[in-house]
Amino acid sequence: MSTTPSEQPSLLLVDDDATFCAVLAKALLKRGFAVTSANSVEQALPLAAANPPEFAVVDLKMDGASGLVLVKALHELDPATRIVMLTGYASIATAVEAIKLGATQYLTKPANADEIIEAFGHAASADIEPNVQPTSVDRLEWEHIQRVLQDHDGNVSATARALNMHRRTLQRKLTKRPILDN
Repeated sequence: MSTTPSEQPSLLLVDDDATFCAVLAKALLKRGFAVTSANSVEQALPLAAANPPEFAVVDLKMDGASGLVLVKALHELDPATRIVMLTGYASIATAVEAIKLGATQYLTKPANADEIIEAFGHAASADIEPNVQPTSVDRLEWEHIQRVLQDHDGNVSATARALNMHRRTLQRKLTKRPILDN
């Protein structure tokens, strides 16, 4: 028995990496979702307003507005929307902010379609486990920089001033991946 698009759960996929977006959309279509894709928050907002999705996968850092803006808008449109935030630049500050704004789960890239679907079923707070090992100083620095950057709406110059750091030094630190604790 085939499923018609109206019977499939609707999913909004938003990522500025067009290739990643296309590959993930295809994988989610194969898993039974009616996928609508966008490459920016600005493209996604009218799509969501016209047809609020049951599920959403949103990239954090994109050209233009942050994915956090879209998470908040989606949650305001329909609090039952299950939202997974994806990012290549994970930090505790952005994870907490995403969950506060209405995300169901927060995953780091690379994440495959099966991991995303599994994340839709989990409550965010249920997956937070206490850290047995203390966080490294490098990781704490990364988290702090991300929190201050978010407080300054992504403005690198304002963040550098707030951290009493040279702007170029901050930019160099921001190009590095987050330090993983082992």
